[in-house]
Amino acid sequence: MTGRTTLIRVSRRVTAAVAVLALTVGLPGLAHASPGSTQAQRSTGLIASAPGNPDGQLPAGWRISGTGAERQLVWTSAKPVPVGNARIEFYAGDRLLGRPEPTKDQREFRLGLDGVRIGSADELKVLAAGRRLDAAGATRTPDARRSAPVKPATPLPANPVDPGVPGKYRTVSGEYALNSVRLPGYPVPVEMQATVVSPTDAPGRRPVALFLHGRHFTCYDPKGEITLSWPCETGLKPVPSYRGYLHDQKLLASQGYVTVSISANSINAQDAMLSDAGAQARSSLVRLHLARWAEWTRSPAKAPAAVRAGAPADLSRVLLVGHSRGGEGVNRAALDSRFKPPAAQDAHQGPVRWRIRGTVLIGPTIFGQNPAPDVPSVSILPGCDGDVSDLQGQMYVDATRGISRGNALQSAVYVVGANHNYFNTEWTPGQAEAPADDDFSTGETPDPVCTPGAKSRLTATQQQTAGSTYIAAAAALFIGGDDRVRPLLDGSNLRAPSADPARVLTNAVGGNRTPVVVPDTSVSVSGGRVCSQLESNPIQGCLVGNSAGVSPHFAYWQVGNEPGRHAVLMRWSKAGSAVRVTPARPVSLAGAESLALRVIVPPNTTGTQLDVTVTDKSGRRATLGRTTVDGLPGSNRTASYWAREVRVPMTAAIKAKLDLKQVKSLELTPRTKSGRAWLMDAWGWRPGTPAVQPAALPRVDLGELTVKEGNSGVRTYRVPVRVAGKGSGQVRLFITDQNTGKVTHRTVTVSASRPAINVPITVKGNTRFGYDASYTALIKAVRGVAVGSYSGGVVVLDDDPMPKIKVTPLADRVTEGQPLKWRVTLSTRADAEIVAGFVIQPVSGGPELSTTDVDPQWLDNNFGARPTPERPISQAVEEPWLSAGVPPGQLTTEVSVPTRTDGVSEPEESLRMQLFSFDEAWEPLPGSIFTGKVKDRT
Repeated sequence: MTGRTTLIRVSRRVTAAVAVLALTVGLPGLAHASPGSTQAQRSTGLIASAPGNPDGQLPAGWRISGTGAERQLVWTSAKPVPVGNARIEFYAGDRLLGRPEPTKDQREFRLGLDGVRIGSADELKVLAAGRRLDAAGATRTPDARRSAPVKPATPLPANPVDPGVPGKYRTVSGEYALNSVRLPGYPVPVEMQATVVSPTDAPGRRPVALFLHGRHFTCYDPKGEITLSWPCETGLKPVPSYRGYLHDQKLLASQGYVTVSISANSINAQDAMLSDAGAQARSSLVRLHLARWAEWTRSPAKAPAAVRAGAPADLSRVLLVGHSRGGEGVNRAALDSRFKPPAAQDAHQGPVRWRIRGTVLIGPTIFGQNPAPDVPSVSILPGCDGDVSDLQGQMYVDATRGISRGNALQSAVYVVGANHNYFNTEWTPGQAEAPADDDFSTGETPDPVCTPGAKSRLTATQQQTAGSTYIAAAAALFIGGDDRVRPLLDGSNLRAPSADPARVLTNAVGGNRTPVVVPDTSVSVSGGRVCSQLESNPIQGCLVGNSAGVSPHFAYWQVGNEPGRHAVLMRWSKAGSAVRVTPARPVSLAGAESLALRVIVPPNTTGTQLDVTVTDKSGRRATLGRTTVDGLPGSNRTASYWAREVRVPMTAAIKAKLDLKQVKSLELTPRTKSGRAWLMDAWGWRPGTPAVQPAALPRVDLGELTVKEGNSGVRTYRVPVRVAGKGSGQVRLFITDQNTGKVTHRTVTVSASRPAINVPITVKGNTRFGYDASYTALIKAVRGVAVGSYSGGVVVLDDDPMPKIKVTPLADRVTEGQPLKWRVTLSTRADAEIVAGFVIQPVSGGPELSTTDVDPQWLDNNFGARPTPERPISQAVEEPWLSAGVPPGQLTTEVSVPTRTDGVSEPEESLRMQLFSFDEAWEPLPGSIFTGKVKDRT
């Protein structure tokens, strides 16, 4: 029995040693030495481990499991993480390590470590839409300047036309289920199932609204078990997420729209590890359904009964409505309907017999941050979103600026007190068939804005009613062409009474606007400064002292401090401190009725007053008026640094006879004692909704390439890039070396006449062992281009054998006060640090060196342990180990154990260690056992 126990203990020690070595000293494809190591540690190859932590430097909740190609970085949550739409991502500081795969119970998240360099373990964190999930930081950084949430604001004036009022038509409901389809990259077929609600007595062909739900668990049973799998296992039922918009469908159908809501459970079960999180697959699914509807309009007798029962569809007038990842899916479907995607990525390559007139995106993701150009959109932002909590859907507005012609209205609709789930009744407790919850978890401390019962928090029914109203508003404007509903969407600050008591605010770009100030580095500012939206440096960053996630406008992307995203920061301590913003060249306000500004002020602030003045090229000035900006209700858990749209009339400038074709500068003068504000942009505004005229643009898609290093010579590989379509434009290209974390970027011109982007990756072949090299490429549209697949890259596989390790004693019998030493020698030099691991084992047959026999600093550096209480070194912590890293290009290093004179008469003591090295598959190879002996000085 004793022998079996010993064998189990040794096995556990091997696992821990391998785990720690992998993390801290740079096993190829795993990690590099911690920047936090002391100079002494780096010089000897010894890396400290945390006290009592079998995984060394790993924080609580983290570990490394598996061996070889199966080695994984694992984070375990204290409770299951709900299946959601935000991506779960592992970071080291500001560097994205990767996106882990969850276990079935949604408690463990595992990231394969092949090709991942971790770095300093104390910087590990788990993020979802900018929100920390790990124990080290469950909430955003508090902002001491925030006060208690403001009292409910006075209701906005009512718009004369209310799109939330039911229409006059009778409706009929039904469902259809077709044969499942195969999508590229998805092993399991995807269902073709939908629910249809249509008018029965509306004349002629009727416009179509298609709904796509987001990512949710897929299967359940009456006992409450839920899974994210497909097809559902025996005894489990599919979650009918696609039925969750019946309230929206019925309202639209009563107003004369044919509505269809489609199921995407199979995609939800398979999209976790895909680079685009399923956006292309969802686009394919949407367009496959539209293609069927196009067939049925030509051959009505072939249509399912649910389709035949209602009015015929007019596919030249289609509105797409997507919730969460469904929002990103319908955005891609709108793009793919205009610019054909690569055949290898897409399941629909047939003719496009429909026209997308607009999109409604509910709490949407936008992982690529490349919205479809020239497509009108409404992005509904839930103020209490506990899933996509950074409200990144604001990028469907902000990221369209300057991309194309800009006459498509892009609207952001901020719904105070709404959460993520309740827009779908099948995700709402008390309404859903399957288990459901409030995605905004209150935790132990109630939230003053979003806890159910708070004055600003909406009930599920109130939220759903507001959602239906603003979906109907988008349908009326984008499809019906009813300009009377535009003031509900374009920042005009009117409300729809049917959505009461919801407080709904809007800002917008596009439509009848012309740019005056869109901050970038060419803009000069006096009295304030141009700030970088994603820069954490307080000298350059916009939200000093706050997480970037607290502003939807500053939603984080994948490359850290991304260039090209700016605002104007104003800070003042007395009234009258003017901020002058001067574009690179004069701009035109000719014909504008008002100057529209999108201005952020801190949450829970009221009464920030700004005088707005313009100056023309000749120096004539006119103060257009004074505007008041209030902050949104906010807490440390909400993304409430959101731009309010305010307008001042151009009357004063016209009376002063300014040359409005040559406006030189804009001044904002605070009239309150102190405060902060951020100018997102300024526009010449006119009423009306212009017809959208899509531009001819090239489409760009990135691909992936895997190559071998080779033994000699220099080879240049190129990231696969596809450019198709017409015209020319610019993209910003980012290349990330995953081994070093270094990001390089440049602006590249693309053209259909030059259907390639030169993205060279130079690889020098040799016969020395090294890391696999991974180069990730990302692109963002800058102007005049449509981006489809935004992620690609090159992976260079090292093809050389790992050196063998030899250990020889330098001083393995010493007198106390002298160090025990061994030399580690490689059979050949390597391009990567090669690690020898030593697992300290109990000594049998004599006394063992104890914690009081070695240098206390060494003990702390290597094990995070203290000398007392005295115990054998093998019991200093649960699984003590040492490591020696041979630096790249070198052949040897040393392992040293410094002993100390304790003044106690003792017999000779021993230290017993077993070497572990690794084979080419990174399986641990147990090696020789080494014993060091220390005799008493007395």
